Amino acid sequence: MNSPFNILNPANPAVPEPEAHPRPDWLRVKFFGGDNYQEIKRLMRTLGLNTVCESARCPNMGECWDHRTATFMILGEICTRACGFCAVPSGKPAAPPDEDEPNRVAEAAERMGLRYAVVTSVNRDDEPDGGARIFARTIQEIRLRVPGCKVEVLIPAFRGDWDALGVVLDARPDVLNHNTETVPRLYRQVRKGALYERSLELLRRAKQTHPHVPTKTGLMLGLGEEKQEVLDTLQDLAAQGTNILTLGQYLQPTRDHLPIVRYVHPDEFAEYKQRGEAMGFKHVESGPLVRSSYHAFEQTEAAQR
Repeated sequence: MNSPFNILNPANPAVPEPEAHPRPDWLRVKFFGGDNYQEIKRLMRTLGLNTVCESARCPNMGECWDHRTATFMILGEICTRACGFCAVPSGKPAAPPDEDEPNRVAEAAERMGLRYAVVTSVNRDDEPDGGARIFARTIQEIRLRVPGCKVEVLIPAFRGDWDALGVVLDARPDVLNHNTETVPRLYRQVRKGALYERSLELLRRAKQTHPHVPTKTGLMLGLGEEKQEVLDTLQDLAAQGTNILTLGQYLQPTRDHLPIVRYVHPDEFAEYKQRGEAMGFKHVESGPLVRSSYHAFEQTEAAQR
């Protein structure tokens, strides 16, 4: 799922949680709490919707909400995985997916006046299709209610159920995103229940079966990966025909999550952008505060130039 790893204290979003390492100046984030922010917060609560912005404690939430953009998180608020980097609550969901949720997401997109909607989800390993049908219906409902609104989906790997992937792709998302998250060596530690090769296969299958749908993936840096490991991973991702790449700094949500091994300097992010574009990515968004959904519309537009 989407992973905008937060620096915000859930008890008081204006107060950062303590961190083991001093935060560099390039990771300072201004907190926004204006009228647009408050309006979107009320709208999400009124419609009973979740956002990954809140659940994953994204550092860009204030800025995005102030600009009337948000990433919808469907299939409930409890994830069946317990990844070491992610702040989304984990456990066994108490109820099946809400069949009315796609309609409410579409209503929110209409009321927000969106021209670009991003939809992600928790993992639902308890569902036979991993929630693929609800993803497809959400795409369809947004299109019906907000003609002209583009829809990007950030999906799990559905445990390698390629029929489920086909259900989502047949709904014709404008961008299909699946985050790789980290380098192969760190997968067991960082992404419990996930397989690096499976993520590569998902991206490859999506491009082979629906070549007109742009594919996208992202990595978080600062978990202990070596520079050559990052470059090797980028090469693997480029070889699958992936169009858009995002690279950002991992930020520890709480002291119970994986620690930050290092802060990656903006100059290194700039180098990865240059190297990635040379490998064939149509667009690379790379920087400390970059997140998969941050400026998603602008990322897609840049990739299509």
